[in-house]
Amino acid sequence: MTYIAKPRLHHPTLSRNAIGCTRRDYEGKVSTLCAGCGHDSISAAIVQACWELSIEPHRVAKLSGIGCSSKTPDYFLGQSHGFNTVHGRMPSVLTGANLANRDLIYLGVSGDGDSASIGLGQFAHCLRRGVNMVYIVENNGVYGLTKGQFSATADRGSVSKRGVANADAPIDLASLALQMGATFVARSFSGDKRQLVPLIKAAIGHRGAAFIDVVSPCVAFNNHPGSTKSYEYVREHNEAVNRLDVMVPRTAIEVDYPAGETIEVEQHDGSVLRLSKLAEDYDPRDRLAAMNHIQCHQAEGAVVTGLLYIDPDAGDLHGNLNTVTTPLNRLGETELCPGSAALERLNAALR
Repeated sequence: MTYIAKPRLHHPTLSRNAIGCTRRDYEGKVSTLCAGCGHDSISAAIVQACWELSIEPHRVAKLSGIGCSSKTPDYFLGQSHGFNTVHGRMPSVLTGANLANRDLIYLGVSGDGDSASIGLGQFAHCLRRGVNMVYIVENNGVYGLTKGQFSATADRGSVSKRGVANADAPIDLASLALQMGATFVARSFSGDKRQLVPLIKAAIGHRGAAFIDVVSPCVAFNNHPGSTKSYEYVREHNEAVNRLDVMVPRTAIEVDYPAGETIEVEQHDGSVLRLSKLAEDYDPRDRLAAMNHIQCHQAEGAVVTGLLYIDPDAGDLHGNLNTVTTPLNRLGETELCPGSAALERLNAALR
């Protein structure tokens, strides 16, 4: 087996972010996925988002399950914490880690097999509990590691590489996330970095359960005519509800301009942000409207992408459980063992 290592030396002229890191500092090992795999584009988008946000890599905990998608955390943020769980069990392991140490940024990476089949129950409960995390599903509608069977997200009528049509109804993970109470729901396409990077940045900054469903074509088994998750199909049927950018918290920059127009706004760092108002009738704060929008366009064969829903006042699991602000892994014996009197009071309250 040949092992290929990335060079440790970086060119001195590489751009650095606010904490002095280059983009290379956020990379991982060399990918072993098929050339052209959409999952590698998602890894690159995660690297770009974390670099632009100037996140210290050691503050990130990345977790995954089993599948092609679950291999990808090895290919980004090589200096962060990582854990590869068993099939479909990433959400529960991440929940436990989050409860133990709330100070880390939690990034869960999964696939349509890992989350929509064996892990569907854990997917649903993780989102409804509001675990403070970014949950990314790299969705290709196929089981790539086991040679091309339809996954639970494959659209009815989608044709496999061997010419077999899928007869089963699909599970739409974005719609399910909305039903389960996720407070940030988005969908994107691995081939649209301009849209995906800001969505990841926004999800990282969101408090609560942030879910991003990323259509990521499998070049080996699901990138052919007849597949609804191929590069060609998604590019032709992509219906973006919005285009956005993310600015880190500073003094507010306020603008007011009519729908359908484009303006340029100077930012704090001197750069210029070009703003365009699109989809005037779409409100990402309306959960029911988002669910209806997805279903209506899905019936027309369109793939709705963009920020589908956000609750700007969302809380998280720690708030719901009223946990202490100190991470549980830093509590000492005094806090964890308050004594027999406290135990008696607790037992009395349960009688």
